[in-house]
Amino acid sequence: MEELAGRIAFIKEAERLKNVLRSAHTSSGRQESTAEHTWRLCLMAVTFADQLGAVDMARLLKLCVIHDLGEALHGDIPATEQAGTPGKSEQERADLVELTRSLPPALQAEFLALWEDYEYAGSREARIVKALDKLETLIQHNQGLNPPGFDYAFNLSYGQKHTAAEPLFAAIRAMVDEETRGRAAGG
Repeated sequence: MEELAGRIAFIKEAERLKNVLRSAHTSSGRQESTAEHTWRLCLMAVTFADQLGAVDMARLLKLCVIHDLGEALHGDIPATEQAGTPGKSEQERADLVELTRSLPPALQAEFLALWEDYEYAGSREARIVKALDKLETLIQHNQGLNPPGFDYAFNLSYGQKHTAAEPLFAAIRAMVDEETRGRAAGG
């Protein structure tokens, strides 16, 4: 019973991710939550699964679910500000450790290992999730009802290293970049 209670406590703590707002806006103009971003990242992974070749889909989806979980405690740092934010990775890992403290040690270790794989793009699955994560953000920027002065030019350079890693992502990126140019031009 104690282990079940610990897992339920974790699920309750993780609910905080629903309240973490990102800088991206939905198509109705509301700021999206990190949980909404994670949901659509998972949907993208499932949607493109047949295009990915040999891949461990269970691991891929676990990486999607875990990748931003640490943000539940201290929030999201907008992509436009991440380069100038020292210690982001360390803070997010520490927050994930805190968030998962009520889990059985083996499960906590698994979640931390998944997060580290994503953070350092160690496996092919992690590199896929990195690319899809960047693409989901760019698609949301293009789809969102953004405030005046939104910096679409940022999209054209954001995450290129990850989206250029495989032909599928490069092809999606080309389509997204074309849409970005249209949005930047007022279209």
